[in-house]
Amino acid sequence: MPESTFVNGDAMKLSTENTVAQHFETTLLRLLEETFENVQGAFLDKGTSLLQTLASLSSEQASVPVSESGASIAGHVEHTRFYLAVLLDAAHGKLTGTIDWEQSWQVKTVTPEKWTALQAALRETYQQVLTLVKTEGNWEDEEHVGDTMAILAHTAYHLGAIRMALAVVR
Repeated sequence: MPESTFVNGDAMKLSTENTVAQHFETTLLRLLEETFENVQGAFLDKGTSLLQTLASLSSEQASVPVSESGASIAGHVEHTRFYLAVLLDAAHGKLTGTIDWEQSWQVKTVTPEKWTALQAALRETYQQVLTLVKTEGNWEDEEHVGDTMAILAHTAYHLGAIRMALAVVR
């Protein structure tokens, strides 16, 4: 009898038809979806995904400094978008030179228009990550697996920081 694993409450059977790599990709996509846009019940409460959280904030709230460094929620969003873009560039062999991580924290305040644009840019970069996972997922490559897991962990970290900052901005 095939071994079962549960994802989103559904049993998935490990069999010759479904490889471990396929299960990894399916699970990764579900966790990315939960983190960014639509809670599946794996680790977030309903309505607390990154994009749902950001949509509930005004530009003024997103611009409030929430740490000693002066970082704002808008800064966390730009840093997260920048990180995703860097890993996409690396996956496509376009990464050259030194990465200026400080640049990713330059956004402090945003106008309503810039806040809308920043959220759209994050969503677009996230969609590019999904396309990469779906079309170029090489789950036999340790670096590729590590990079995609890092996207999940890094974004979840910043989602947590943003969710904690809500107490300051609301």
